[in-house]
Order: sequence, then structure tokens, then C-alpha cells
Amino acid sequence: MTTPLAETLTQLRVGNQKFLIDFYQRSRHLFARWAQRKHHLSAPQAHELLQDTLLDFYDQVADGRITKLPDDLRAFIYGMAQQRLEAQVPAHVPLPAAEARRRQSLLAQFNQLGADCQQVLTYFYFHGYQFEKMGVKMGFPNATVARRQKSSCLRKLYELVRGGYEPAAADVG
Repeated sequence: MTTPLAETLTQLRVGNQKFLIDFYQRSRHLFARWAQRKHHLSAPQAHELLQDTLLDFYDQVADGRITKLPDDLRAFIYGMAQQRLEAQVPAHVPLPAAEARRRQSLLAQFNQLGADCQQVLTYFYFHGYQFEKMGVKMGFPNATVARRQKSSCLRKLYELVRGGYEPAAADVG
């Protein structure tokens, strides 16, 4: 992986699933062999299990249940699949259309922010940096400037979200 793990996690949290798609494409054949050997699944069943497991992983990252990537992601995903099989969890139900649109809209609006605002919000919300550390990383003179910068960036994102997301009639009520 050429992308740092923290950046990967950040991208997942804002809805970018490229990492998971790449992981699936790289791992699906090995995963299918493992699932066939251990659980007697056919290749299509194994591929579906891997997809469902990766979507569960994504949901856990997106809602904050996973806050750092595991040291051995492959083993972690296989363990999740194992638990899924043992619990006989039904196939993953896709996100409701309204939630999928909301996430895509939020990602697009986040990407409209300048690079500095994206970095400030990423440091604060996804890395958990305190204002002092953020100030050092971003080159701000002190923690107060970092706090004000975060507030300003959050306000910009809020304005983008407020002005850019119009719920469809089906999304309301």
C-alpha cells in the first residue's frame, strides 16, 4: 500500500471506497480458496461474502466503530467473514438510496474545501489531534489559531452542506 493508513481511513470515512475496491480485486481469489477450503463455499458465494464483509468493514469505519486500521487487515477481514458465517448473517442490504446520496453529496462538498481546510478537519476529526498538535503540524503560531481555523473550515463545510444538499421528496418523511 502506497497510501498511509491514516489517509486510507480518512478517505473511507468521507465515502471514498477505492481502497476497499482495490483490496477486493487483489484478494478475491485467495479469499475464495480460503472460503472453499474452510467453509465449502463456491467461488461466487465466497466473492459475495467478501463483498458483504468489506461493506460491513466500511460501515464500521464510517460510523466510528473502527478508529484505526488493523495491523493485519487481511486477517481482520477474514475474521469478520468467519464471524459472519458463524452467525449466519444474511447478505448485506445496500444503503437506502437517500443515505447513499447524502454520503456522496457530503464527500463532494468536503472535496470542494481547500486543501488546508480538508487537512485541518482531517487532523481534528479523524486523527483526533488536539489544537496544540494541529497547530504544530499546520504551522499555526498557537492552539488558538488552530481552533479558529477549524471553526472557520467547519463553518465553510456547513454552508456547503446547507446550500448544496436538497433532499428529494422521497427523502422527506
